[in-house]
Amino acid sequence: MDTEAARERMVDRLRGREIDPAALDALRTVPRHEFVPGRDAGAAYADRPLPIGGDQTISAPSVVALMCSLLAVAPGDDVLEIGTGCGYHAAVTAELVAGDRADAGGVYSVEYDPELAAAARDRLSRLGYDAVHVRVGDGHEGWSEHAPYDAAYLTCATPEIPEAVVDQVRAGGRVVAPVGDAVGRFGGQRLVRLTVGEDGIEREDHGGVRFVPMRGGEGD
Repeated sequence: MDTEAARERMVDRLRGREIDPAALDALRTVPRHEFVPGRDAGAAYADRPLPIGGDQTISAPSVVALMCSLLAVAPGDDVLEIGTGCGYHAAVTAELVAGDRADAGGVYSVEYDPELAAAARDRLSRLGYDAVHVRVGDGHEGWSEHAPYDAAYLTCATPEIPEAVVDQVRAGGRVVAPVGDAVGRFGGQRLVRLTVGEDGIEREDHGGVRFVPMRGGEGD
């Protein structure tokens, strides 16, 4: 497979949607096939989620691009990610905040599954994504050591966005997450963006999505 041409075709299919050009450029750069294991690698540039093991998935490119657009991050920003998975979404975000600048930003990612975290850490290092930092932990707690963040996002669905994650985002920053319980039907979850203000939080709904449920918290 000509992976570079496949990425170009993938990005071309996403043009015309409400996706920031910088997010499209990031998708064009990140080798998605490197993040898709085994027999599914041949479908890496289809616009659909794919299994990555541990009952988890890699999100469809269009969803990753939309979430990155809603985050509206810039070079130099620090971003909290909850749910590293295979590391693809973190790599795309790193393309938006890092680079060769001395003040390059970073992606601080929390993964509940130790095996997924180790594999993602190794993969990201091999591909040169040194701006992504991965730790094993419960995403409900965020990663306070590097707070405050300019933005945060969840790659797993939760009934409510964890308070700790919101608290670790600076005023003016954004949080993007799938909110809801239902996994089996499209629209049971809603993609939500919070904008953190000095005097409160602004909430926006950006349509139905379908993500695996968040793990950890008091129930796990």
